[in-house]
Amino acid sequence: MTALSVLPHELHGEGPHKVIAVHGWLADRSAYAPVLQDLDLGSFQYAVVDLRGYGEARDAGGSYTTAEGAEDVLALADRLGWERFSLIGHSMGGSVIQRTLAAAPERVRRIVGVSPVPASGLPLPPEQWELFAGAAHTPQNRRVILDTTTGGRRPAGWLDRMVRRSVDCSDAKAFRAWLDSWAGEDFHDRIEGSSVPALAVVGALDPALSAELQRATWMRWFPRAELVELPSCGHYAMDETPLDLIRVMEDFLRADAEA
Repeated sequence: MTALSVLPHELHGEGPHKVIAVHGWLADRSAYAPVLQDLDLGSFQYAVVDLRGYGEARDAGGSYTTAEGAEDVLALADRLGWERFSLIGHSMGGSVIQRTLAAAPERVRRIVGVSPVPASGLPLPPEQWELFAGAAHTPQNRRVILDTTTGGRRPAGWLDRMVRRSVDCSDAKAFRAWLDSWAGEDFHDRIEGSSVPALAVVGALDPALSAELQRATWMRWFPRAELVELPSCGHYAMDETPLDLIRVMEDFLRADAEA
């Protein structure tokens, strides 16, 4: 394992509104590749990161927790000289950005959770836990998770490609450790009542991180919360409906009039 001085990242755009984007459990920063060419790079500057155990940070040591991920995100913001910024997080990354908000509420302008894991974690029944825990070493488990969370509607070629990328871009030990953190930890008392505007974007075909779940969690805890459900989408909005996601996400971010 190697030490990590700063999260590997790539910058897109030159805009004044700074945004850090965090990927989910089954991908590295390439998860955002489908949306990059159509972002508003004049209004925003995006830093798209690899968490420890993924992508260019695949061999980085660590505890592989959402709290550590939040520390890493803040360290990157410091390195970039970004005093104030917004956050985007997909799935597990949604938990990481809520941890970041809890750690430094005064620095966060807005947050966007794309099918975000709630700050209360995601308790899984025994059968599902076995499926998820086994996914670290069993690619077929990852395929079942991908297929189920996109409503069984996506082509086999896409599922196979997503599994290959997931295996190639992640360290199995880190992948397994991340599960314990995002699924098992409850820190919602640290973000409940936050005045930061918070958008949750979900897919109607995703049975796991549904609009119903967000109404019971995200929408209750953030007084300035908004919820958008994309009708022809599952858990992977960046792949399934990239243009719809960009429009919803950037309209929400743009509503922050701060100079």
